[in-house]
Amino acid sequence: MSEATAATVDVEVLKKTAKKETGGDYFASFDFAKFDVNLEGLLRAGVHFGHLKSRRHPKMDQYIYTTRKNINIFNLENTAEKLSAAAKFLADVAKSGQPVLFVGMKKQTQDTIKSLALRLGEAYVIDRWLGGTLTNFSCISSRARYLNETDDNIKKGEFKKYTKFEQAKKGEEAEKLEKNVGGIRYMKQLPGAVVIADIKEAVLVVREAKKMRIPVVGITDSDTDPSLVDYPIPGNDDAVSSLRFILSCLGKAVLTTKETAGKKPAENS
Repeated sequence: MSEATAATVDVEVLKKTAKKETGGDYFASFDFAKFDVNLEGLLRAGVHFGHLKSRRHPKMDQYIYTTRKNINIFNLENTAEKLSAAAKFLADVAKSGQPVLFVGMKKQTQDTIKSLALRLGEAYVIDRWLGGTLTNFSCISSRARYLNETDDNIKKGEFKKYTKFEQAKKGEEAEKLEKNVGGIRYMKQLPGAVVIADIKEAVLVVREAKKMRIPVVGITDSDTDPSLVDYPIPGNDDAVSSLRFILSCLGKAVLTTKETAGKKPAENS
């Protein structure tokens, strides 16, 4: 990114992109074939905006190009390089047949993470991480299986033999399970990789992944320690436009690999 380009940075753009509407199933009909990663696209998406200089993590210095109006500006050439490496790694994971787990804790990341995971037929966790999801996977997966069985029984009308009160209790139990493990209900094995949209909010996720030796791909904003992540992607993790652009690249790598291998994305919900 040139000095002239960096000089055109407007902090107001950062404020606007951070406030963009987060709703909607963005990736449901997204055309990955027409998506391409380039510096201009990264710039338009606001990926280059970091946090205030005073909040910069020392280990992120290598990824910062300059500072404008007290805002850290990422070197987009480094970002593109790291994004490409992460995409290649996820393609290898998809080729091996291992699942990829997508995680988004912050409110502005949840809809986008869920939308992409559903499009790819992969697992996801949003809002709240259930302790032991990775380190005690056998127990968590048993709850997911129970959720599937409960849903099947509800659809078959198996619970009609119970009283209305008992049926209501079963329904409440299913709703609670859906909230806790709904995103991983079809994940039959530990993931080959975990993709995290907001590293600082997902410390427990990173800790469990490391304990289970599962590689982590994550967006690392300027206030984040990139050494926590196996495949750091330096960039803005607040603006929805930035998040969508980065996830589009990662999603394309996974989907293209699956289609090339003749594998249809698994059904998820």
